[in-house]
Amino acid sequence: MIFGLFRRKNGNRAIVERQYAALTSAARIPFFYSDLGVPDTVMGRFEMLSVVMILFFRRTASSATSGQELAQEIIDAFFQDIDHSIRELGIGDQGVPKRMKKLAGMFYGRVKSYAAAMDADDAAGLEEALRRNLHPGDAAAPAMDGLARWMISAEAALKEVPEDTIARGMLVLPTPET
Repeated sequence: MIFGLFRRKNGNRAIVERQYAALTSAARIPFFYSDLGVPDTVMGRFEMLSVVMILFFRRTASSATSGQELAQEIIDAFFQDIDHSIRELGIGDQGVPKRMKKLAGMFYGRVKSYAAAMDADDAAGLEEALRRNLHPGDAAAPAMDGLARWMISAEAALKEVPEDTIARGMLVLPTPET
């Protein structure tokens, strides 16, 4: 009974779970992997989920307080999911913090580089950042112009999403054109 006083209250749990499921579902759309040059690997999926999360966070940055609180809970869920995935891949307890630190650094580096390109309306810069991150060291990597165009159009579409939709955890990213 008294221990309930110290437990974290999470009245947004259903909203966070619904929104996180929608975001992860968007990152798993096969078209990204089959037609837009995203590698269908563990790291490719991390990269695509990072792209989707970045778009979500850029939209919620201008949201009301409830949208920003939801964004924080989504980022927490994202990193818990990564932690769980690392453990499923067989990384031992000793190696998880090191890998988590590396992946968090990678994620926040992408936040910075993608935001710089998107804020400057620099599609070529965004394409180059995507190519560098999705295909590191691969001189023969496919062009990332399709994914860059999708990110730019998705961000424009997300700006039109009403605050109420965000607060209810009902934001849906546009699907890429097939």
